[in-house]
Amino acid sequence: MKANSSLNIIRHEIQRVHLILIIVITILLSLGGAFVNVNASDNSFDQNLQDTAELLSRVYKLMMNEPNRDLCQVMDSIGEDLIDVDVISIVSSDNIRIYHTNHQLIDTEYDGTNPDFSVHSHGFYTESNIGPSGPQRRTYCALYDENDNYIGFLMTVALKTSIRSVTYKIILLFLSVTIAAIIIEISICRVFSRKLKKRLMGYEPDTFSSMFKIRDNILESIYDGIIAVDSENEIQFVNKAARKILNCNCDDEKLNLIKQKVFAEKFLVNVMKSGNPSLGLQEESEEGRALMVDCIPVRDNGSICGAVAILHDRSEYTKLMEELSGTKYLVDSMRANNHDFTNKLHVILGLIQIGEYDKAVSYIENISIIQRQTLSAVMSAVDNASFAALLIGKIARASECNVKFILREGSRFKSSDIAIPSEALVTIAGNLIDNALDSMNMLSANPQDSLSRPQELVFGAFTKPGELLITVQDSGCGIPPETGDRIFENGFSTKGPGRGVGMYHIKQLIENLGGTISYESQVGVGSVFMVSIKRKVEGE
Repeated sequence: MKANSSLNIIRHEIQRVHLILIIVITILLSLGGAFVNVNASDNSFDQNLQDTAELLSRVYKLMMNEPNRDLCQVMDSIGEDLIDVDVISIVSSDNIRIYHTNHQLIDTEYDGTNPDFSVHSHGFYTESNIGPSGPQRRTYCALYDENDNYIGFLMTVALKTSIRSVTYKIILLFLSVTIAAIIIEISICRVFSRKLKKRLMGYEPDTFSSMFKIRDNILESIYDGIIAVDSENEIQFVNKAARKILNCNCDDEKLNLIKQKVFAEKFLVNVMKSGNPSLGLQEESEEGRALMVDCIPVRDNGSICGAVAILHDRSEYTKLMEELSGTKYLVDSMRANNHDFTNKLHVILGLIQIGEYDKAVSYIENISIIQRQTLSAVMSAVDNASFAALLIGKIARASECNVKFILREGSRFKSSDIAIPSEALVTIAGNLIDNALDSMNMLSANPQDSLSRPQELVFGAFTKPGELLITVQDSGCGIPPETGDRIFENGFSTKGPGRGVGMYHIKQLIENLGGTISYESQVGVGSVFMVSIKRKVEGE
């Protein structure tokens, strides 16, 4: 329950903030609108009172000499059509009411406030006052005769109760609109929330927050470096491993360098343009660290929205491959030696059973001497453990195939002379030795050929600073002239379907290392393959 409630905190906070914002903004807008409309309504009342007073003063000027009865009829008819005017009163200069909406007040003395037109040049003005009917808004308009002599004033009155009723209606209208707007906005907010949840694949925002934390912990804990960019080529994510590999520790300037010189514009732009991933790209960091880069486009609804570069430290992979390769070939060597020793044990057992004890002892001593000499020769000539393990295993396998494995005189491989990955060495040498053994196995299928000459495989490995030479010579069946260099084509093989990959692969590998491979062959005599690699020595 605690976990679920904590996961819903963000969603509830978003809903509360949205509701508060919607209600506050709507109320403020409504209050502002109501205030503006009330002021406009008050101004409209004042303007209407002034316009009415001006109109009635003109009517009175026309009818001032007419009987009072006719004046009352005209004024009453006009007053009935005036919605916003509650009282009309005409007062003479001696304060006698000539006309009043309430006819009972006609010809009575006016005891209210006398207007002061001396400060109002227009001859009319509006003010708030209190009369017999209560608080009201009055407009006073001066009356003049034909000779422009002051003869009194006309007063139009709007009761504050009428004004308040209009104000209340305006406020009620805005209150109704505000409530309706809040309800509509809440409904829209809920619809938008459902659509947003659908866009988020059914997850709540708080779930995405938890997923982001989990993703961040996972991406930061893995050993490989990860750099992600968006469609505008802006870096969006760089994990700790990538910063460590590229020696960029929370430095924006360094990150821009990554973008400009290393990954974003060098690799990821092409991936986003083509839409195809680029795997196994070789690169070196500024510190000379060998890297392998995999670039993968990121798609959203079929369109490319960014790309990700995955950085592998090749030195670490090389160490792991060397350990695995060394173990593999040691196991192969043990398996081959086990089979060879089983055969030799059978020979020893037979010698003992027939009573040839001296010969059995001599045979055992010879085996020990040969085994020690073989191991000693390989270990003294090769200082790379994986390479040495491969050769020991292949010597044992050659023995199984009745092939004499000879380490060429003067062979010497020193890792300090030339920097070549161990997996590349074992791949190149292993394939060439296996092909030589296969060639001699094909020869052994013809008894006459196999008896006419010995089956021998001569292997040599020579290094000097910056150079490597590997030679593999066999006494096999040889390569026909019509085959030529097709042996290096992908898929070409004389050994049947599903073969023809090994020579193509090692040729590509040798060329990637900056080397060459060549061969000489004579049908029925044998073949010799030569691999030459030249590389710069560290420090040159």
